[in-house]
Amino acid sequence: MLNHHLHFTHQPDGARPSGINIAPVQPSAIVDLGACALADSIASRETSCLEVVTAHLDRIERIDSSYNAIVSIRDREELLTEAREKDALLAGGVRQGWLHGIPQAIKDLASTKGLRTTLGCPLHREAIPTRDAIFVQRTKQSGAILVGKTNTAEFGLGSQTYNPVFGTTLNAYDRTRTAGGSSAGAAVAVATRMLPVADGSDSAGSMRNPAAYNNLFSLRPTQGRMPSEGRDPNLPSLGTVGPIARAVEDLAMLFSVQVGDEPWSRPEPEQSSVCFRELLARDWDGTRVGWLGDLGGYFPFDAGVLELCERAAESFVEIGCVVEPVRVDYRLDELWRDWVALRAWLIGGPLAGRYADPAKRPLMKEEARWEVEQAMRLSALDVLEASARRAEWCRAVQRLFKTYDFLVLPTAQCFPFDARVTWPKEIGGCRMDIYHRWMEVVIYATLVGCPVVNVPAGFSRQGLPMGLQVLGPCHGDLACLQLAYAYEQATRWSSIRPPT
Repeated sequence: MLNHHLHFTHQPDGARPSGINIAPVQPSAIVDLGACALADSIASRETSCLEVVTAHLDRIERIDSSYNAIVSIRDREELLTEAREKDALLAGGVRQGWLHGIPQAIKDLASTKGLRTTLGCPLHREAIPTRDAIFVQRTKQSGAILVGKTNTAEFGLGSQTYNPVFGTTLNAYDRTRTAGGSSAGAAVAVATRMLPVADGSDSAGSMRNPAAYNNLFSLRPTQGRMPSEGRDPNLPSLGTVGPIARAVEDLAMLFSVQVGDEPWSRPEPEQSSVCFRELLARDWDGTRVGWLGDLGGYFPFDAGVLELCERAAESFVEIGCVVEPVRVDYRLDELWRDWVALRAWLIGGPLAGRYADPAKRPLMKEEARWEVEQAMRLSALDVLEASARRAEWCRAVQRLFKTYDFLVLPTAQCFPFDARVTWPKEIGGCRMDIYHRWMEVVIYATLVGCPVVNVPAGFSRQGLPMGLQVLGPCHGDLACLQLAYAYEQATRWSSIRPPT
């Protein structure tokens, strides 16, 4: 097990042996390039927007039927016309932004003007929004070409991406396994080189889990950093938009496009700049990282998960950090009950109108109906008490951040499971009583609202990916990206082991 210096007595199969350098895969085609490399190539006019869009559309047409990641794909000729228009702008000396000419597909929960947005639910099968979500507006303003949407779990509920409109999204590394959720379409599209980067959203690990299950990076930003969509920004929230990428510099740059400038987001001065890429490198000597692990035995894990993540954590020592085990003194079982109440209030409440209609209710996912029914049992006092205890948890984590600069723990409690299974009913011999109980390991960062980056942790003996969550203090989004960047340089999981 982990000790204060993270010296391990064994190396699980699939873990990168310390001291062995593996040459990264060299880009051989446009689709192999990261978003920053593509943006540079387009800006210098070494590569045309038409070539970039054509290459990615060809890739989508050739392989997406095997993964089911991108849905509601737009007409090819229409997209190629847009690409030519982007090239014409460049010829005239106009570059709209970092994403100029780069193909993007938006998660099918976010509104896209004139482009079908189903939420993965039959009730919205043919819904065509009349406006773009704010981050979608910014994506377009930066010059992106929207090729379609990415598949999602119905209403974004559950960390397994399947729905009755488009079906199941399959793992980039094993098409018999789940790709996670609810941002699995985005993650698989990026992992399989159908997109260079993608947006996702995260309430209960909906970006972290698919990124972990597909060997990618994702950033769940500090709560409130992204613009609110149709809700009171002064009320508590669980969900937020964020980026998914194969490389941290791409992750940081997409975040710089998405991030909001609302007064309540309180961006750090350097984070208001689009020059994130120039800020990623820094020194890590003496940085203190707290390893949360299984939170003192509270979490059950499937065999191999915790050991693989412990091995991955040694990379923080390699870059100069001091890593120590941390024991959290908190009533975690009580916090879980508070999470269930707050989630029902914030997730089930907005779905109550659909539930109230007898014609619509049967067309809703079982888990969506369950959330509404839980919300209907809550009183205002229940919500107030759960919120008060959430505040206690936030203070407990803030005290940890007075000792540690970052906190680290596994992203999931099991490796990707059979894609035909809706959710695991048992992990490590423990019964999972609720459809999202198996992802309990992600809720602690969500409740605090702090930034958290998923970084690849390596592979199981069966070749299945896993990830680590790296938590930073609230509004320390840049610091989290910087640590992820250093970790990436030490591990190179995404580049040395792409999907076959």
